[in-house]
Amino acid sequence: MGVTGFISRKLRFHGNLAVISIALSFLVMIVSVAVSSGFRKEIRDSLSAATGDVQFLPSDMDWLSENSPIGRYPAYLPHIDSLAGVKSVSPVVYRAGIVKMGEVVHGVLFKGVEEFSAPDSISMAVSIPSRLADILSIGAGDSFQAYFVGDRVKVRKFQVADVHEDLAETDDRLVVYARLSDIQRVNGWREDQVSAFDIRLEEAFRTESGMNKASMEAGAMALLYSSDEDSSVVSISAAEANPQLFDWLSLIDFNVMVILGLMTVVAGFNMISGLLILLFENISTIGILKSVGMTDSAIVKIFLRSSSVIVLKGMAAGNILAFLFCLVQGTAHFITLDPSNYFISYVPVHLEPIKILAADAAAYLVIMLLLLLPSMFISRIDPAKTVRMS
Repeated sequence: MGVTGFISRKLRFHGNLAVISIALSFLVMIVSVAVSSGFRKEIRDSLSAATGDVQFLPSDMDWLSENSPIGRYPAYLPHIDSLAGVKSVSPVVYRAGIVKMGEVVHGVLFKGVEEFSAPDSISMAVSIPSRLADILSIGAGDSFQAYFVGDRVKVRKFQVADVHEDLAETDDRLVVYARLSDIQRVNGWREDQVSAFDIRLEEAFRTESGMNKASMEAGAMALLYSSDEDSSVVSISAAEANPQLFDWLSLIDFNVMVILGLMTVVAGFNMISGLLILLFENISTIGILKSVGMTDSAIVKIFLRSSSVIVLKGMAAGNILAFLFCLVQGTAHFITLDPSNYFISYVPVHLEPIKILAADAAAYLVIMLLLLLPSMFISRIDPAKTVRMS
């Protein structure tokens, strides 16, 4: 242990209030980062489940009707599967419809998917969003009629297998999931005809820029490797199809950055006041150290080391409290939200160690830099006067 370390351990820093202030600041910072990551993860996962991260649609964009099917087995499909970051490519069939239950009538979008699971005993099984269940006042086990308008009106009766939550759902965008083969029959299509392809990406590629890049690469593969028999398609990313959601996420990220800055400054100025008190209480000690030949920079290191211990204690306490909060909120969801405004019924939290460590390191560095300001007071102390006064 050096001289500066030994002396700093002997200094009495009455910094309980500073520790509490720093702990609260780091608590707010870590929770803000976790909430921002939670919103981003929940919304991205919901979009990926609903439409994929990238979609191939007919070039005429008439993918909601029965008039523009594309081939289910295009020549370019293996090349899309081999792209970096692509997790799966799934054929889907869409059809716009109108559901009716008693006197209630509402427009919905039916989506046939391969991975739809329902007991074989349930004919024309569907999974409906919770919002539609509320509108129609139905649940699992109930049935309803749907009308499909085209060259002629088709009427089908569906059985509700389950009710799902959809973060991106609104009253004008309600998606009902069904078996791929059932919606193909509604459209009058063969087994090898579908409406679109959903491309899902690995988690690391599921960023706004990653989705857009994958969309361009997939589109290029479709253009290069299409056969003469393949239908013309266009690729669109979830970020392009839902710009309002990603703009909203960017706004949340901006707010988090503002909170991080404010909390760091608050913690820094609380530590400045604490360090100034420590310096005033130890003016005679500073004078004695100067009189025996210790340099100003060495004395500054003594007080910064003592302050650093307080900052680290507060940071550790704040991190522990934040992790406990995220653990409880992540399991109990005790803080709720209005899904019509926030797309989700509770405050989501998702801990990303790299982001948390980066926030901790940046905040610690800024606080220690701010503490250099009161440390300049040391150079103004005259040892002859302070020793005589003591």
